[in-house]
Order: sequence, then structure tokens, then C-alpha cells
Amino acid sequence: MMEVRAGYNRITGLAWSGHGRIAKVEVSTDGGKTWKEAQLTQPALRKAQTRFQMDWDWDGKPAKIVSRSIDERGNVQPSRNALIEQVGENALFHYNAQQTWAVDAGGK
Repeated sequence: MMEVRAGYNRITGLAWSGHGRIAKVEVSTDGGKTWKEAQLTQPALRKAQTRFQMDWDWDGKPAKIVSRSIDERGNVQPSRNALIEQVGENALFHYNAQQTWAVDAGGK
């Protein structure tokens, strides 16, 4: 389990789309209410994982971190609810919805 400390942190991850190059990744630290654009590590190639990063000054309050990728065709990674609405709850093919990470006041 990773622990976060109040103050400066760097959020990192990998983005991928089977439809083309990752054009942008957005990160939210408030559960998807607001979004900020992350930096992409270049080169961002077609149908390849692309690393992203964003600096975050955490105030020590509970937070929910979520990211979403947007590819060169404008496809936006769906929220969990949007994916379920589209393919149902028992879809076994490919789960590509946004993943939320909760951070409590203790940094866990």
C-alpha cells in the first residue's frame, strides 16, 4: 500500500487506447468534479502505452484521484457508470473505465 504525504506529490500513470495515439490525459483530485491536463512523456505513439504525470500539492484532506485518457480520434475513457450503461454489468470483454483511487486523511 502506498502512502501519500501532505505537500508536493507527483501523480503518474500509463494511458492506452486501441484506437490510436494518446492525445491528452486529464487528472482529477476531487473525484471527477474538476480536471487538469497532465504532461505526457514523448513520444506518444499509436496503440502504445503513454506515461503521464502531474504535480499535486495535497492539503492532507481526503481525496479521490482519477484519470481519463483522450486519444487522437477524440475517444474519451469512460467513467464506470458510462461503461456499464453502454455494455452492461456482466461484460467480460474489456474493462477500460476510469479507476478512482481514494486517499484518506492519513495518506493511505
